[in-house]
Amino acid sequence: MPRILAEKIRPHFPKGVVVENRPGAGGNIGADQVAKAKPDGFTLLASPPGPLAINRSLYPKLAYDSNELMPVTVMAEVPNVLAVSASFPAKTVQEFLAYVKAHPDKVTFASQGNGSTSHLTAALFESLTGTRMIHVPYKGTAPALTDLLGGQVDVFFDNLTSSMPLHRSGKIRILAVTDTKRSEVLPEVPTFVEAGLSAMQAVTWFAVVAPPGTPNDMVRALNRVFVDALKLPDVQANFAKRGARVVGSTPQQMDRFVREETARWAQVIKAAKITVD
Repeated sequence: MPRILAEKIRPHFPKGVVVENRPGAGGNIGADQVAKAKPDGFTLLASPPGPLAINRSLYPKLAYDSNELMPVTVMAEVPNVLAVSASFPAKTVQEFLAYVKAHPDKVTFASQGNGSTSHLTAALFESLTGTRMIHVPYKGTAPALTDLLGGQVDVFFDNLTSSMPLHRSGKIRILAVTDTKRSEVLPEVPTFVEAGLSAMQAVTWFAVVAPPGTPNDMVRALNRVFVDALKLPDVQANFAKRGARVVGSTPQQMDRFVREETARWAQVIKAAKITVD
């Protein structure tokens, strides 16, 4: 998403726009770099929920304070999905729930790593249904999907974008989406709400923030640049084919949303006793 938008916002930055990946520690390394950057509007962080709303409840100590990062906009949301291996016996959410209840501590679920959105979505499912599965953390989506394909793990609460091609090719099965309504790119797959689990909602969102101390007028200007780019038809089409729903919130709307997400996932983390060293 940042790379798609980078081409559209380039005219506003004569010196160029560079997207630099800074992986590691659940996104904390990149977030810390931006938190310590000069608040001049030229160094920004494009991030999923972890560094902005989740990691403060997971890690005993962070080198930055996510509350001090200046919200610019939420770019888009992508629902998570319940994906199972092709050999898994359940074909519906109801069958899946019945199977997991009948086989406590037997079904294995993959995640992108401890404390990742896929891990927390599975923990939310266990909490809502009173079930117990075995967590198998991986270092990212690709290796988790590889083992789901091979049947080494049974389940993956993955991001819709990465699982969708494998579902369409019949290599895995998506049983449900964790959203309030069906996905336009996967209309045949029901929601958890339809299956009677109305609280089973988990979207992976992607947002832009600026360093602490960035002037409010500069934040508003950055917001206009990103929101205008998000309104472009080709950008919306590009996001949509990846299963992403464009948001384009104001800084104030993003601030409220992130605080709500922080509180919600903090409850899940506490209930599941999830920690990351």
